[in-house]
Amino acid sequence: MKSVQQEVDERSNLTNSNKFELLLFRLGGDANGEHSELFGINVFKIREIVAMPEVTAVAGSPPHMLGVVNLRGQIITVLDLPGIVGVTPKTGLNIMLVTEFARTTQAFAVESVDEIVRLDWSQVLTAEGTAGGKVTSIARVDGDVQNTRLAQVLDVETILRELVPAEGKDVDPETIGPKVLLKPGAVILAADDSVVARNLIEKGLEAMGVHFIMTKSGKEAWDRLQVIADGAKAEGVQVSDRVAMILTDLEMPEMDGFTLTRLVKQDARFGKIPVVIHSSLSGKTNEDHVKGVGADAYVAKFSAEDLAGTIRTVLSKAAAA
Repeated sequence: MKSVQQEVDERSNLTNSNKFELLLFRLGGDANGEHSELFGINVFKIREIVAMPEVTAVAGSPPHMLGVVNLRGQIITVLDLPGIVGVTPKTGLNIMLVTEFARTTQAFAVESVDEIVRLDWSQVLTAEGTAGGKVTSIARVDGDVQNTRLAQVLDVETILRELVPAEGKDVDPETIGPKVLLKPGAVILAADDSVVARNLIEKGLEAMGVHFIMTKSGKEAWDRLQVIADGAKAEGVQVSDRVAMILTDLEMPEMDGFTLTRLVKQDARFGKIPVVIHSSLSGKTNEDHVKGVGADAYVAKFSAEDLAGTIRTVLSKAAAA
């Protein structure tokens, strides 16, 4: 039996091993509440799990916004997650998941919570193009085995942005600031598994006037970096002459941003390339993890102005080094 301290230590060290913890829950099934599937959300986004309290409806709320609750002195918006996904809870909305991510706090009503499982990101495969963009990936809960349980990892950032547009700002080229000049032939290599996030990042980088390569996971970015490194070696130039910066999300299928950053920082070929982590995972614990893997900066999603400012600062420091 593990001690509480062992559990705490293991959880703190997950970012060093391409692992994470997924909260598994159920939302409901068809019109009769049958065929209830597993869904998941990264535990790092969960602030607390509580029994469903009384919700105060708010006049003029958009569809699937149940209302607000007063939780420990904070007014929190409650969203009907089964309604958003399009399923019917058989026993009702019994549990409220209070989440913190992308600079916001909100709650999702669900039917039930199953368990927390510890997974390797290699057990998670991209699911882009499915479920109307509401699912980022599929987790093989029991590993790569026959009849493994499958959990759909929801893109809660996209869901929140679609439901509460005011929570996420679009990119305004007028507020991004002056253009950024990279070395001729150099790019920013970016990685993010969310379609919405990639779109916003691309708009921001275009507004800054920089060339970039966008990838969908840490593994894809790492593989692309190897190709660029081989090309730079053939040309007789440094890899940093071709990649000015790496901009990476944290939560990504196959390889997370922590692992990508650690691989880059441990490889002598990429010593001059700064890494900026751009993630919806916020809070001091996550920022401490970012420092632990050697990232040059961290910026929370999504503020185009903050991202642009961070990119400029990091590039300026790299140029002066």
